[in-house]
Amino acid sequence: MGKGVLWMLIDITLKLTPEMLQDEKGNVSKSLVGHTGTHFDVMDKEFPLEYIERDGLVLDVSGVGERDIDVTDVDLNAVEKDMFVAFYTGYIAKERYGTRTYFAQHPQLSLALIDALLDKGVSIIGLDFAGVRRGVEHVPTDRRCADKGVFVIENLCDLDKVLEIGGRFTAHTYPLNCTGVTGLPCRVIAKVAP
Repeated sequence: MGKGVLWMLIDITLKLTPEMLQDEKGNVSKSLVGHTGTHFDVMDKEFPLEYIERDGLVLDVSGVGERDIDVTDVDLNAVEKDMFVAFYTGYIAKERYGTRTYFAQHPQLSLALIDALLDKGVSIIGLDFAGVRRGVEHVPTDRRCADKGVFVIENLCDLDKVLEIGGRFTAHTYPLNCTGVTGLPCRVIAKVAP
């Protein structure tokens, strides 16, 4: 192999522990197959193989307080069609995955921001928390995204490591090859030039 850029690989998939799984079991009201750790909700759609590799961008929204993350909190000019757009809040590092608080009080994207991302034609929305919306809005919003060909990947981690080297990366997303489930666990690797 010739000389070239040496790539750095950052695993942005949540590493699960038995304690996390036990917490989740006690704090998720409806146990659904495939909704543990880093995953996306299937919404009766098939994950396109071309989505396995996408240009990625991490948007730092860690400064947003006790309100929805909105269009004015990000630079949408940096977002391009077919991208993997991830939102770094730092939430997954502050509130341990699996707790009641983790699932009930996580940040959420505003409906206007979700619409803007759908209008941009992104492929994947990545989150370091439990969903684009909370409670009864979670499933319908995921479905609306999936109907537009956009998958929402929940419970990413270490997005700050990608931000430290500029926030741009190549996303490699590998969901399990399952059928008849409502969620697909996946491994997500950020490939970055150091």
